[in-house]
Amino acid sequence: MFGPGSSATREDAQLNSKGWRAVKKLLAFFWLAALSSPLAAQDAPEPSDNAIVVTAQRSGAPMWIVETPTGTVILVGEIRAIPKTTPWEPARLEEATRQADRVILGARPKISPGDIFRLMFSGGKLTKLPDKTVASEYLSPDQWARLSALGTAHDEDYSRQSFLLTSFEMLRKELRFNKDTARDASDVVKDAAEKADVTITRAATLRGEDVIDNLFEAPPTAHIPCLVAAMDAVEAGPQIVEERATNWRRFKIPAVMNNPLEAALGQCWPWADETLGSELRTIWVDRIAEASAAKGTTLAVVPLRVLAEEGGVLDQLDARGFDIAGPPWK
Repeated sequence: MFGPGSSATREDAQLNSKGWRAVKKLLAFFWLAALSSPLAAQDAPEPSDNAIVVTAQRSGAPMWIVETPTGTVILVGEIRAIPKTTPWEPARLEEATRQADRVILGARPKISPGDIFRLMFSGGKLTKLPDKTVASEYLSPDQWARLSALGTAHDEDYSRQSFLLTSFEMLRKELRFNKDTARDASDVVKDAAEKADVTITRAATLRGEDVIDNLFEAPPTAHIPCLVAAMDAVEAGPQIVEERATNWRRFKIPAVMNNPLEAALGQCWPWADETLGSELRTIWVDRIAEASAAKGTTLAVVPLRVLAEEGGVLDQLDARGFDIAGPPWK
């Protein structure tokens, strides 16, 4: 076998290190992480008599208010990676959070040391196509031609890289959508709630093992829609990053949902996965239904795509007969 100083051992360590860095990039996107006429910038939702609702609405984030027999549920529609140039007021959302009785934030995976070691030593399964296959074996001729052209234009070799990692790297490097960003709404609310001792509930805590299994078990073909959507976004140009944020701030929800960047994020893991994505959506409907029976005010920060997509949380709440006030979402 190989000794501790052998070149094979050093090479394995380098591969594991590279694989782990790539896997960390993938997992980071887990946190990252839509037809009525949209509202114009001046057409803000009608103010409520509820002081906390008024304060929250003044933040400029799109939100929906559900009045119940026992209280109020405020649903803040979050998009990740808002550019610093976007004119919204996080301080108002902090103020509203301090007045809330409870806060609900997104699901999070619980990663164990065993999960980390598994990723370190098996991460190549997530970063490379299996069994030395190449991208052209899975893609149509047109899809491969587009990917090859983008790789040449950006001096990248995508032939062996997993489609999921390729998709995220294209969005990150070519659109730079996660550069020079402001704090996300969930971070604003989390920090304010912790400082004010407001109860924080997570929509769910997912076992890291289940999340990793989900990634490992997905065949390359499962990530092709994600890749195609990412190529659409890159080809649309970097201006879509600002357009997405501007429409979010102006409550033009269908425009946000149809933005190529938002569409790409929605087509990628975990949201596009039949098992994990479905579970995340069901969790949110259940948590909000539970909050509707609680006394006082609940402030929930929910991914906008989960709220506003066809058959999403708002559609399901509407079907259940909830009275929902806020900007049109379809």
